[in-house]
Amino acid sequence: MTKKKKTVGKTDADVILIGAGIMSATLGVLLKELEPNLSIEIYERLDIAAAESSDAWNNAGTGHSAFCELNYTPEKKDGTVETTKAVQIAEHFEVSKQFWAYLIEKGLISNPENFIRKIPHMSFVWGKKNSEYLKKRFEALTKCDLFSDMQFTEDAETINTWAPLIMEGRKKGEKVAATKMDLGTDVNFGSLTRDMFNYLKEQSNVSLFFNHEIRDLKKNKDGNWIIKVKDLESGDKRKRVAKFVFIGAGGGSLPLLEKSDIPEGKGFGGFPVSGQWLKCTNEEIIAKHHAKVYGKASVGAPPMSVPHLDTRMINGKQALLFGPYAGFSTKFLKNGSFLDLPKSIKFNNIRPMISAGLHNLDLTKYLIEQVRQSPEDRLEALKEYLPKAELKDWELEYAGQRVQVIKKDEKKGGILEFGTEVVSAGDGSIAALLGASPGASTAVSIMIELLNRCFEADLATPEWQAKIKEMIPTYGKALAQDAELCKATRSRTSKILKIEKD
Repeated sequence: MTKKKKTVGKTDADVILIGAGIMSATLGVLLKELEPNLSIEIYERLDIAAAESSDAWNNAGTGHSAFCELNYTPEKKDGTVETTKAVQIAEHFEVSKQFWAYLIEKGLISNPENFIRKIPHMSFVWGKKNSEYLKKRFEALTKCDLFSDMQFTEDAETINTWAPLIMEGRKKGEKVAATKMDLGTDVNFGSLTRDMFNYLKEQSNVSLFFNHEIRDLKKNKDGNWIIKVKDLESGDKRKRVAKFVFIGAGGGSLPLLEKSDIPEGKGFGGFPVSGQWLKCTNEEIIAKHHAKVYGKASVGAPPMSVPHLDTRMINGKQALLFGPYAGFSTKFLKNGSFLDLPKSIKFNNIRPMISAGLHNLDLTKYLIEQVRQSPEDRLEALKEYLPKAELKDWELEYAGQRVQVIKKDEKKGGILEFGTEVVSAGDGSIAALLGASPGASTAVSIMIELLNRCFEADLATPEWQAKIKEMIPTYGKALAQDAELCKATRSRTSKILKIEKD
């Protein structure tokens, strides 16, 4: 394993991964497949993998392909619909599916039905203006081969056949519109993550430690990283030395990035947003709905709060969720501390954080309104998608914490970003992942970007190139610009992952 800057001195591991979520699992498997002799240590502060953002109850479980998520296709001032981000996300999800198909084919993990199921993705709106927008979105997206199978309708009866619950009790003659993609998926990222770690921990030179917290990290003069670890069960503390460190600790990544003191990490801040779901408890209602139905977000709402009525498969059982309802907590993790936000404020990021706050007053107002909601208020929001909903059939379920990225901006001082951000040192010896959605769905592409930054020389070798193309056959090619390749790739991965069309 080479680096932009070679390291000397004794190390305990080639690679240390912090956090046992989908990102660390993906990077760990990629690296172990590319370089089987690598020694890897993984540290997780909780007692199980994927217990925070990757857990099934802490995310939407949507295989984000931009089929139904309207926040990825904003309407511009001239009335046209921007599709760049949607196309990128759709391509990235196809990359993820190729990697998962490789894992199944090679026997690294066994049953795809443990983590991925086919479920239609729908967008649903009402009102003349929203219907016109959805039609323009459909026309813009279907110019790209990735979305060529999308269906659009303004016919209430057709929508009723797609998702009857959202039409039952709706006013006759109400202007409605919907799109549907049968290629959509529901993904249990918690199960997938645990499957990958179960494979990793059986490999030579891989150690997985639960109930271990990273207390500090600093770069040694020889270029290696010294990690201070505490065993939360015994209280024992020790130091570990590694050539490369990845911080994939979800909301806990920002404080650790700050501790690393790399210049590239200066000026970043975090804005925590919490979430809640309404979970259906009526089996008859659950059985009637078979789709992920996304609508339009309220003004000021963060992307993770785009309302959707969601069929889920969790632990082999069908579930129905609505939400998420956003909230505010100063915790960066569901199992974090209320001091997380105040402790993250440093001299180098206080200006970007204040500026981002002043430029996002709509978001602040929205979160205050969400926190003050009563059960009846939440029911009214649900009734927009499920007109006959009754409070007795639903219960509140707490979802995960997300930390949105705040970064320096020359013009505005600081901006709040919705998405993911890889921050890496100039010498490629450490990297951190900040941010949220569509994270898990695009984890493979994000980790390949990290490999390009931090393992550039290795990735250029014939051996790594051949292996990565074995794992991801379309590596280096654009599916959005090749209809035949797109069709063939989807056909192959759908068959292996058992998500073929009926």
